[in-house]
Amino acid sequence: MDSQPAVGAVIEQIAPRLRRARERKGVSLTDLARTTGISTSTLSRLESGQRKPSLELLLPVTAALGIPLDEIVAAPRIVDPRVPQEPTRKDGRVLIPLSRHQGEPRAYKMIIPAHDEEPHLRTHAGYEWLYVLRGRLRVRLGEHDFVMGAGEAAEFDCQIPHWFGAAGRGGVEVLSLFGRQGERIHLRTRAR
Repeated sequence: MDSQPAVGAVIEQIAPRLRRARERKGVSLTDLARTTGISTSTLSRLESGQRKPSLELLLPVTAALGIPLDEIVAAPRIVDPRVPQEPTRKDGRVLIPLSRHQGEPRAYKMIIPAHDEEPHLRTHAGYEWLYVLRGRLRVRLGEHDFVMGAGEAAEFDCQIPHWFGAAGRGGVEVLSLFGRQGERIHLRTRAR
């Protein structure tokens, strides 16, 4: 995980936050210098971003202003690749990206609500792999029309006209892997 850009952004925000907090409290730089024992010029450079912020400077300043340190120094937002990204909604479906990289294949969790939807077959480049987590999934693949249940998987070339949606009265949750490169997934199962 690369946290450097996030940390740099937090440090850049310290100077303007510090100035806003001091001005909100109605405290002059001279008064703040007298209270903290830090020179006016150091405080001025700290607020203008010309002085690197340190705990030795920020702790007495925030204490003198009567504000918590986290009002000035927010925790950096470090993106954890294991955490899903923000979901998107389209045509009543919820699409939750599970892979953060822009490469392929891309992984998604789809939540498809139950509703009377007429299958609209489409084609595009790539391969798709579907795995049903919960519910029943109706799949139209070329001339084939079938229903899959929880624990079942399908793989298909997206150049074949296809559509999928919830089957029956309940919604369906599906894991989807999509890749444009046309590589095929190989399922290996142990003989029973």
